[in-house]
Amino acid sequence: MSGTAQIGVTGLAVMGRNLARNFARNGFQVAVHNRTTSKTDALVEEFGNEGSFVAARTPQEFVAALERPRRVFIMVKAGDPTDAVIQEFAPLLEEGDVVIDGGNAHFEDTRRRERQLRGRGIHFVGVGISGGEEGALHGPSIMPGGSAQSYESLGPMLERIAAKAKDGTPCTTHIGPDGAGHFVKMVHNGIEYADMQLIAEAYDLLRQVAGYSPERIAETFRRWNTGRLDSYLIEITAEVLAHTDAVTGKPFVDVVQDRAEQKGTGRWTVQIALDLGVPVSGIAEAVFARSLSGHTDLREAAKDLSGPTAAPLDEAAAAAFADRVEQALYASKIVSYTQGFHQIRMGSETYDWNIDLGAVAGIWRAGCIIRAAFLDRIRAAYDARPELLSLLSDERFAQEIGAAQDDWRAVVAEAARQGVPTPGFAAALAYYDGLRADRLPAALTQGQRDFFGAHTYRRADRPGSFHTLWGGDRSEVEAG
Repeated sequence: MSGTAQIGVTGLAVMGRNLARNFARNGFQVAVHNRTTSKTDALVEEFGNEGSFVAARTPQEFVAALERPRRVFIMVKAGDPTDAVIQEFAPLLEEGDVVIDGGNAHFEDTRRRERQLRGRGIHFVGVGISGGEEGALHGPSIMPGGSAQSYESLGPMLERIAAKAKDGTPCTTHIGPDGAGHFVKMVHNGIEYADMQLIAEAYDLLRQVAGYSPERIAETFRRWNTGRLDSYLIEITAEVLAHTDAVTGKPFVDVVQDRAEQKGTGRWTVQIALDLGVPVSGIAEAVFARSLSGHTDLREAAKDLSGPTAAPLDEAAAAAFADRVEQALYASKIVSYTQGFHQIRMGSETYDWNIDLGAVAGIWRAGCIIRAAFLDRIRAAYDARPELLSLLSDERFAQEIGAAQDDWRAVVAEAARQGVPTPGFAAALAYYDGLRADRLPAALTQGQRDFFGAHTYRRADRPGSFHTLWGGDRSEVEAG
């Protein structure tokens, strides 16, 4: 083989196959490889007319087909399978070559791999890819981490295959060193969990409280999608709710088991937020809501617990309630994005990544699952004030959420009165109120900690750490 392929993709399941086709469709010669060679042959046979492919049957053939610096895109399952492929290919590579992991890897694994390969002079790039199999083929949002030198080699190719925002900007950028790309993808997925939970709660409220049918709720979501809630998830929600099951003739949503599954990135987001000390309560409640849905034994045991008597709304009241739900959904979504961007900021500071939050918002405007119209405004807010600590400190978002708060509170209160669980809406509202509170009850918590564990406290009126001698005369001593 002559070594003319500009990029190589190993791992040709649906995502890998579509990514290879995307590169080929955009004019790149692509070396393709899979441990099961029949997948390689099938790709070339079925899609060879889309561009230039070089089929490789062995790792040696695959590497030999690539031009220098070699760019090896790994598209296999995260974890041990990724390590196994790296171990197989790394000895065949040379200094300056680039290994790219496009799987849903944990960012700490990416940091470890980057350190290991850096010691051999090989660049390792952890790439978060959002958009599913359609995005991989037609243009995803791409979040690459790694060295600046690796992006010089790889970046122009990613920019070619990435989704394009309405202004034509490619939805990819160099996120930062080592695990920055996979960290941002992780948080993207955490926001996605929260967004989906909030939409599900809005549906549940419209059905259980307003008394709307799935078809009417679909119409409501379509209307919302023409305004400030314009987003991919709102769009597909309307499609799902409007779908009728061909077998039973019932609404599709009524024949699906109410047990939501998850692949792990949402849990990682919450786990890492705990490590960083970042409050992502909305994302956490979304993860726990999925977990609760899956504990069918607990739900079966509790199904006869008492609750409030339903109070159906008349048509006018239901329509007014639906408008309030739209306000609550929008305000809660702002909070979810606020928490996610705060986590990215804190991760960036902790790991010295120097992530541009405006650029992150920019590459989420198309291709990815959480793409939404208001990401343009989030990007603009961070571009204007890179030091912005919270989206809720942006004047326009603050005004909008302030205008929504009465309806938001009314929805959470009505949900409680009617016995409809809304952990996402309630957690978002509690976060908002926690931020704006002049005094939090954490002062009492500190007093309790000092009482039972001598953990000390800080005073509001002078510096230093103090401890009260609770068992004696309760005098105060300075603790250092």
